[in-house]
Amino acid sequence: MAKIGERASLKILREKSFGLYLDGGELGEVLLPHREVPKDNVIGAFLDVFLYTDSEDRPVATLKTPMAIPGEFAKLKCVAVTGVGAFLDWGLAKELLVPFREQKARMEPGKSYLVHVHVDKVSGRIIASARLSRHLDLTPHSLRRGDEVELVIFGKTALGYKAIINGTHSGLLFTEGVFQPLQPGEKTKGYVSGIREDGKIDLTLHAPGRAKVEGLEERILAELQARGGFWGIGDHSSAAEIHDELGVSKRTFKQAVGSLFRKRLISIEERGIRMAR
Repeated sequence: MAKIGERASLKILREKSFGLYLDGGELGEVLLPHREVPKDNVIGAFLDVFLYTDSEDRPVATLKTPMAIPGEFAKLKCVAVTGVGAFLDWGLAKELLVPFREQKARMEPGKSYLVHVHVDKVSGRIIASARLSRHLDLTPHSLRRGDEVELVIFGKTALGYKAIINGTHSGLLFTEGVFQPLQPGEKTKGYVSGIREDGKIDLTLHAPGRAKVEGLEERILAELQARGGFWGIGDHSSAAEIHDELGVSKRTFKQAVGSLFRKRLISIEERGIRMAR
């Protein structure tokens, strides 16, 4: 069944000068505007379209895929502010509305904001909200320690960075485990480092156990190659220097170097490490 905010394969019913009418089932006839009508359209054929509403709340179709669909979080640019709210560019002809009630602070044209896209239950329109906490899943999750997850950064506290996990739940990246600047809306891969008794999720950007070491081995080899085969870092280096260079502890660094040495991919010298010939 065709629904607003989803893609659907709809049958072409007839063609007019202003576009194609598609069979939207319970939505009625849905217009695909002339500017998007494919040249090889055939009455009775099916088109894969995304469904949303026009300025008069009528169902309308597009062949395009928006930057975010209902149920997703995305960082979008504000292009205008009117008396009803802010409008964001989401890749479609009609901009995406963020009503004033859904803004934490008044949005400004030219700036980008992390929002949640959804179908408004009252109006049936697709809108966005900057009040992200309202749209996080509070039901029990099935995540386990060590799981790889997709993260979207959405805030910072005294303890670290708040992140949306796989588009549903939220977790925390502790500051001491983050060695790079992170911005709201930034997407990155992460891992579950722990589950607290109350179900809250602790996160890390570094793969646990052996996977972490293997990833570091690849980075060390790449750095050696970029430096011409020699790097003046090793057991003589301080933990702070290693942390600044690679963002890991000296213990993890030594594990990776030891593994590369045993694989005969590097040699260890007094002043550093060298790529094997």
